[in-house]
Amino acid sequence: MKASAPGKIILFGEHAVVYGRPALAVPVTQVHADVDVSASPRAGIWIEAPDIDLYTELNAIPSDHPLASVIHNLFFSLGIDPFPALDIRITSTIPVASGLGSGAAVSAALTRALAAFLSKPLTDEQVSSFVYEIEKIHHSTPSGIDNSVIAYARPVFFIKGKPIETFKVGTPFTIVIGDTGVSAPTKESVGDVRRLWTMDKVRWDSVFDEIGQIAMTACRAIQDGRPALLGGLMDQNQSLLQELTVSSPELDRLVDAARKAGALGAKLSGGGRGGNMIALVEAGLAETVSKSLTEAGAKRVIITRVE
Repeated sequence: MKASAPGKIILFGEHAVVYGRPALAVPVTQVHADVDVSASPRAGIWIEAPDIDLYTELNAIPSDHPLASVIHNLFFSLGIDPFPALDIRITSTIPVASGLGSGAAVSAALTRALAAFLSKPLTDEQVSSFVYEIEKIHHSTPSGIDNSVIAYARPVFFIKGKPIETFKVGTPFTIVIGDTGVSAPTKESVGDVRRLWTMDKVRWDSVFDEIGQIAMTACRAIQDGRPALLGGLMDQNQSLLQELTVSSPELDRLVDAARKAGALGAKLSGGGRGGNMIALVEAGLAETVSKSLTEAGAKRVIITRVE
């Protein structure tokens, strides 16, 4: 049984979303995690994940390993006992720890493939809720946005603790994604922002309010078919993220390169301190901006169309 899940980018609202402000995220189907589950002739659950050089039996890895967490928790929630003999193959083209939702995508694809193999298919909502619980194990206080946009595979307007709202894109637009190549675990930047906020809640709540307002304005612009407005909003959001200390020299360099190459706006996407940045571009300039990002040090560039 096969299942796939896309990557994702946050357009607006990262970090502030942890504190109850809205955020926007969209799937990136150019990269994806893929899982194939089949009955095994051998006893046990055998996991093959060549991208991370893993080939092992489930019991040979710690129970809190991300893959083991999914399998154990899913089987428990579905009442599967004893565990069946399985071969599981996992591949992914999503860069790890880069803000593209690699962990959530693997968890979502694995959850779907296992549930389907067991003839217990899950709804998008169930997959999202389950993956969120897995994310909590590994990210402490995840916003919930990664599991949502990846499970639904649609643009999402997200406020923590409120029902997920998917929305329609009035006019498609093009985003260029530049990967710094710097590994940036979300947990660390989220923890640092929390420490800042704890020390001066009035100041940082004001910044979170501004970011939330930008996200709301951006959502209306996308739905109304006015994506050109997103450029200036990206630049505003980036300045606020720099205030929050979650940008980095590598991210700033790529953001500047994109703007100089003609992007309408650019910002980091995700936890920051590395990982990816995004730039809004006119379709005809996508290759030009992509080349400029590569020349400025981007290790990988993805052009995606949001529609």
